[in-house]
Amino acid sequence: MRNTFYKGRFFFIPIGVAAILALVSFVVMQLWNNLLPDIIHVGTITFWQAMGIFVLCKILFGFGPKGGRGGGAPWMRRKQMMQERLAGMTSEERERFKEQMKSRCGWGGRGRNDWREAWKEAPITEKETKE
Repeated sequence: MRNTFYKGRFFFIPIGVAAILALVSFVVMQLWNNLLPDIIHVGTITFWQAMGIFVLCKILFGFGPKGGRGGGAPWMRRKQMMQERLAGMTSEERERFKEQMKSRCGWGGRGRNDWREAWKEAPITEKETKE
């Protein structure tokens, strides 16, 4: 019994995934064709276009939670990973990390509006030549 299950899973799992993808694509197509043409005046789509929209949304917005780390889009996971990494640092390590980021990226060294102050203090002739 157990051996037949393990042998059959290589056959049934891909078929199950394909069936779920087909069902979801059909639902997306029906929702699109029954709602959006009347609401925002777009054309109807085919089954394959609906499948493409669904796959594109999954790529852009993520495939859901993985192992308790949280789901979402890849940029959301990177932000969460950075927050976890910073939370695990001591205050000395955090300060050293901030100094390294300042030297690499240039943020934090000068204020964001320093160029505005220099522009206000510049003589009129320099302002006219820079424009």
